[in-house]
Amino acid sequence: MSNETRSTLYIGVTDDLRKRIGQHRAREIPGFARDYHCVHLMHSMHFRHIEDAIRREKQLKGWRRSKKKALIELTNPDWNDLAADWY
Repeated sequence: MSNETRSTLYIGVTDDLRKRIGQHRAREIPGFARDYHCVHLMHSMHFRHIEDAIRREKQLKGWRRSKKKALIELTNPDWNDLAADWY
């Protein structure tokens, strides 16, 4: 997820993406995403097992911004909000 200017990126894990994005947009969850207004979905991945999702989350959080940006741009080169029409 990112903020309006796409200057901040947030990476997280959830078992209900629509619900979690709604919570972020309503600013219900204290923490980094709320503090930095990260409410736009730029990229998502699906995993069958939570352990795999957590492992990937940790890996991505260790990446430099340039590598995260390249990952987003593989599937979303224009940085469109992928959840824009959900709410």
